[in-house]
Amino acid sequence: MTAARAQEPVIVVDGVSKFYGDVLGVSDVSLRLGRGVTGLVGPNGSGKTTLMNLLAGLIRPDEGRITVLGLSPDQPERLMRRLGYCTQVDAFPAGSTGRGFVVHWLVASGVAPRQARRLADRAIARVGLLDDADRRIAGYSKGMRQRIKLAQAIAHEPDVLILDEPLGGLDPLARAEVIGVFRDLAADGCTLLVSSHILHEVDLVADTVVLMNEGYVVAEGSVRSVRAELTTHPLQVLVRCSHAGRVASQLVARDDVVELRMHADRGGFVVSSRDADRLHLDLERIMLEQGATVETIVPADEDIQAIYDYLVSGAGGS
Repeated sequence: MTAARAQEPVIVVDGVSKFYGDVLGVSDVSLRLGRGVTGLVGPNGSGKTTLMNLLAGLIRPDEGRITVLGLSPDQPERLMRRLGYCTQVDAFPAGSTGRGFVVHWLVASGVAPRQARRLADRAIARVGLLDDADRRIAGYSKGMRQRIKLAQAIAHEPDVLILDEPLGGLDPLARAEVIGVFRDLAADGCTLLVSSHILHEVDLVADTVVLMNEGYVVAEGSVRSVRAELTTHPLQVLVRCSHAGRVASQLVARDDVVELRMHADRGGFVVSSRDADRLHLDLERIMLEQGATVETIVPADEDIQAIYDYLVSGAGGS
């Protein structure tokens, strides 16, 4: 694969809108999503599921154009050979076992039965359910049902995975294991679009993020690049160091510092500044002057939760 080919967008959304009668689903959404893992975040009603259903061809846009791997969702037979979709909704045939569910969908997609069983076992093992594969799904926990849906979505080894709230209902250990599966799939060249309310975990797994609110995309890019665009929102930096009180007193009088809060133990503080570059330079200088030993200096809001909260609060133009 050439470098130019690798950089081509996998998912292209051009000016897409979808309405349910008078109710807005998504409005004028345009995206270019490349390889790797993209996190899609936003509250209920923000348009995440509508966008995913549009990408999978389950619904049609009222306006705009979509391609996935160069294919239109109007070409479902070609597209679904290369795309896997894990929905929020549980819809299992009555009496199905985990293995039977995955095998059934592979055979229905045209895979020979023997090959379907082999692919099903590989996918079920990958999500950690092989020991329970022959149990009836009706007896599965919520987390197990989530994992068998993921197994079904990846069993045909798609190039693109669309995963709507795949972490819901998983305990912390299972969640970590599934996130590991996402990382492995991305390393193997699969492109993933993952929606979740568990924002810090999307932060951990995603290369880029798309933040949605009320049917609109309010931000897109890496967490760092999105944060850098918010020039009107002061940067928060968490500092832990020796002589924290003396360092803080040197910072608090600066004209770019809008807030400084000492920690209860007086061993550190959070400082908000409108000039990130100057803040970091001055912190280094002041600490040298004060002979302070640095424990940590990290952005206090360079994570999806902080960016999202800011953007949808109204200050960021939601």
